[in-house]
Amino acid sequence: MATDKNQHLACVIESHRTSKEQKLLDKHIEKRDKVKAALEEKYGNKLFTLFNSGSYAKNTAINKKFDFDMMAPFKRDAFSTLKEMYEEVYNFLNEKYSSEAIVRKQRVSTGIEFFSDTDGHVVKIDVVPGRELKQDQYKEDNKLNLFVYKQFGKLEPGSERIQSNVRAQIDNVRYRATNEKDSIRKIVRLLKVWRLYNQKTPKSFFLELITIKAFDNKTVSGTLWDKLKIVMEYISDNVNTVSLPDPGNSSNDVADTLTDNDKNILSDDMKYMIERIEEDSDTIKSYYPINFNHPCEEDKDKKNEYTQRQDKPSIPPPTRFG
Repeated sequence: MATDKNQHLACVIESHRTSKEQKLLDKHIEKRDKVKAALEEKYGNKLFTLFNSGSYAKNTAINKKFDFDMMAPFKRDAFSTLKEMYEEVYNFLNEKYSSEAIVRKQRVSTGIEFFSDTDGHVVKIDVVPGRELKQDQYKEDNKLNLFVYKQFGKLEPGSERIQSNVRAQIDNVRYRATNEKDSIRKIVRLLKVWRLYNQKTPKSFFLELITIKAFDNKTVSGTLWDKLKIVMEYISDNVNTVSLPDPGNSSNDVADTLTDNDKNILSDDMKYMIERIEEDSDTIKSYYPINFNHPCEEDKDKKNEYTQRQDKPSIPPPTRFG
């Protein structure tokens, strides 16, 4: 019996709602608040108000991979260089949390992955330090400079070229996702499910912006599968040439966070995925799996059967909620 693609995709979205993992979400909030308090105590008046960024702030998160991104905006005179800022924040967090977490340097952030607790839960907080672009202007324009620790698409390690307005990024995605919530937000969440279970690399912000771009340039209508297919076709056809201006800084192209090879792979992935799903509707279950910790009503009795019918070996679930 063929799979109803629309019914399946609706269930995928429902099963990946963050509200389904409220206990773990609460633990993330608790840890975030403690990290925030530690940074405020350490840096005091060198900091502006810390705030949530990333998928949680934009309401595009999924519960199978959910971490908290926290922006730490420093005043212009807090550090002489962006590299000094990045290294100082990493050193502080590593010293503070190394006995209870894995603390690592990431592209533009410090990742704190707390050890598994008695419930088997893992909490991950990413702290992104940014420095005020111009002295005494942050409260007016929200503009920050970030440091690139390691290769980030086409951005070289040591680059201080990432100038952005993170609040504008958040507001842009939230506004579009809220006003077209039956379309953009659902498609973004589905693409994040695909990325996670199929171990793909595009960053969340890239997927958000290219989905919005597709809606701006195509007539995205019809059923849920129709809309997803149109967006995937747009990605396949345009990812190699598309420009994705950062809403916080139009001269910063988010498309540059992927290499040319990354873009070729993504284009091929989208094209091949559409072909396979159109040939055999059951294939959609491999690309867009249901989170069987939270199955839809009609799937509760089919959990084991459904898992066995996957078209390819199941991918081990991620070890963290982030």
